[in-house]
Amino acid sequence: MERPAWAPRSIDISVPSVSRIYDYYLGGSHNFEVDRQAARKAMEFMPGLPKIMQANRAFMRRAVRYAASEGITQFLDVGSGIPTFGNVHEVAQAASPGARVVYVDHDPVAVAHSQAVLEGIEDADVVAADLRKPQEILSSPQVGRLLDLDRPVALLLVAILHFVEDEDEPYAAVAELAAALAPGSLLVLTHASYEGIPLPPRRAEGAVDVYRDIRNPLIMRSRDEIARFFEGYDMVEPGLVPMPHWRPETAPEDEDPYAFSGFAGVGRTS
Repeated sequence: MERPAWAPRSIDISVPSVSRIYDYYLGGSHNFEVDRQAARKAMEFMPGLPKIMQANRAFMRRAVRYAASEGITQFLDVGSGIPTFGNVHEVAQAASPGARVVYVDHDPVAVAHSQAVLEGIEDADVVAADLRKPQEILSSPQVGRLLDLDRPVALLLVAILHFVEDEDEPYAAVAELAAALAPGSLLVLTHASYEGIPLPPRRAEGAVDVYRDIRNPLIMRSRDEIARFFEGYDMVEPGLVPMPHWRPETAPEDEDPYAFSGFAGVGRTS
């Protein structure tokens, strides 16, 4: 397989990547055949996966605009993935010129692409770090340069926590990040769940098994388990809901049934 110029030498392009599979679902071009094969196999069980990812991105953009409308001008996007059109810094800076954004990902392809997209942009940067190690994020030079943690920050954890297994203590990681944020900060979160998927759970499990086979287990949590990530936050209306129901800009009934898979919410620290 020929290595394209955008693929860092450090990555194994014969192994599927969650970031590149997500890029494929969104119609991006930064993925390999091995990623497309895994995506198509998952879609044999759950054909609406691209619709779920599109709903994730649409929610993220609405939540960023909401944060900006509340006067928040700092954004920390953990598990940001490969940049696509309408990414956080574009939405935030359109709504609030001068807004500052730090992206975080542990996938070398996502980091390399973010660096390329952000070249020459003073108010945005990317950190190569892992959600499971919050101090690596908080102590990074990029966070130190761009974010004032004594002022409110919007912490984005969009479609990332369902890739963190319970043994890696996702609740503790989120709590540690939250503890570093000033009062008035926001937690913006989406998470996969069997609840809401328009399929029998056993069929949906086939897609989950594909992620397990590529050593990126997809942890499907219940609504109550997802709500635990918001402990210590005051939920912003309408609370923890299927993605199309969070402050919709178009009629939710017009959405694809798969868009209602999983949950989204925004919480505010007090």
